[in-house]
Amino acid sequence: MQHIQEVANKMGLDKKSLIPYGHYKAKIDLDAIKSSSDRGKLILVTGMTPTKAGEGKTTTSIGLTQGLGKLGHRVIATLREPSLGPIFGIKGGGTGGGSSIVIPEDEVNVHFTGDAHAVGSAHNLLAALTDNVAQRGKIEEFNPNGITWRRVTDVEDRALRSTITGLGGKLNAPLRETGFDIVTASEVMAVLALSSSLENLRERLSKIVVGLSENNQPVTANDVSAVGSMMSLLRYAIQPNLVQTLEGQPVIVHAGPFGNIAHGCSSIIGDKLALGYSDYTVTEAGFGADLGFEKFMHIKARYNDLEPSAVVLVSTIRAIKSHGGILFKNLDEPNETALLQGLENVTHLVNVIRSFGLPVVVAVNRFPTDLPNEITIVNKNLKNSGAHSVVDSHVFSDGGNGGVELAQAVVEAASEKSSVKYLYDKNDSIEDKVSSLAKNVYGAKDVSWNQQSKKRLKLFNDLGWGKLPVCMAKTHLSISDKPRLKGHPTGYTFNISDVRASIGAGFIYPIAGTIPTMPGLPNSPKALDIDDNGSIIGL
Repeated sequence: MQHIQEVANKMGLDKKSLIPYGHYKAKIDLDAIKSSSDRGKLILVTGMTPTKAGEGKTTTSIGLTQGLGKLGHRVIATLREPSLGPIFGIKGGGTGGGSSIVIPEDEVNVHFTGDAHAVGSAHNLLAALTDNVAQRGKIEEFNPNGITWRRVTDVEDRALRSTITGLGGKLNAPLRETGFDIVTASEVMAVLALSSSLENLRERLSKIVVGLSENNQPVTANDVSAVGSMMSLLRYAIQPNLVQTLEGQPVIVHAGPFGNIAHGCSSIIGDKLALGYSDYTVTEAGFGADLGFEKFMHIKARYNDLEPSAVVLVSTIRAIKSHGGILFKNLDEPNETALLQGLENVTHLVNVIRSFGLPVVVAVNRFPTDLPNEITIVNKNLKNSGAHSVVDSHVFSDGGNGGVELAQAVVEAASEKSSVKYLYDKNDSIEDKVSSLAKNVYGAKDVSWNQQSKKRLKLFNDLGWGKLPVCMAKTHLSISDKPRLKGHPTGYTFNISDVRASIGAGFIYPIAGTIPTMPGLPNSPKALDIDDNGSIIGL
């Protein structure tokens, strides 16, 4: 690893802007952000609909960054901070794999610079202050039954999904039903990722709604006098974090909102900072293009001058066969029929991205078990899908050298003039926005709203929130709202079971089906340990 000051020097970052956290990671002062008049191009990496087989989106993002470096370009990657929940749950580390990783991966994955802890502390402080105000009757017609703000923790713990807190009485908090979410599902995390400055962070925090009064008026973080205290906990968390790839390119890792609940993108501040110091900034959107890419465009890019010049769609032959109906244990067996059926998923998502007016490079992340005829079938079909190009990616095994062909294709695609279009107008109703997404992205024929979602939607419209963008909460395992519908399902009804409002973050999030905001641990949780030198193993 290079000393973090060397990485900053490579960026052209002023030494005064760097706030080192040891030798290999640092925070960057917000004053280092340059104006948007002279900046590089933004490349967005997204993926096909995720499968148990894994697609390697983060590995591809890092490998592409290293590949662009091999071509002599100034390049910076901007990524989300990994969450402790998945790290100790189902997936292990979130810093890439093989020869395309972010280092120091043990520190980035576990604790890092404390941003996630700051978010959790600020969130739970707001919960405590809200309980206190409600118990003491400090806000007229606001009582404990009106509180909607839940607490958070950064581990996957299904025992905390639904809880009863407080014992009541004068000495205890009010007795009420509530629950915990995971930190990455916290609105505070989404606010951090979407804030453009300290002042904007304060403004967004003040708008967070913690409950409703008896006459259905929103009670905010500002109303319970929490904003100043939350700012004191988040004052360093808003500064982006600088680390490096295995090959020495700068990487900004900052914020980590979940992709199937929140908008699943790293911070606006990180992207804008990187664009001022690079020819190309490679960023990533969580989960598949039906979630991360769509949310990046409608929530992050549209309102913050962050429209990408090109998009990389990551796929694998194994994942394609999974969407063709093949069981995980049989994915390495040849099956051309399943391959052709599964390709419908990738082809559809190529068309979704193209409908935004953006060129698409499909990166087929190669596995040793891929067969020559399978590679031929995939490349032939995807080249006819409307993609700008289809490239085999070897970044896991070969790092930057394995990403040079992908980098060349991305540079070519990004040089084309594009005119970004969106799938709905800003002033469309929430119903119309959801309908547009359901039909154009999810392949549904119509949308069904249950009584609870209709009631909440009416309330939100009455409160003046009806023009906010939509952040759909749905399964990441299918384009649809039904996890078991693989490939490219069409002609079904998309079901909305609830609607919630994240006013600080600035979006309404309808919930399709059942989406837990507190994941549970799998049958065999990911096991980590440390070696005799104290270094983490198993990431």
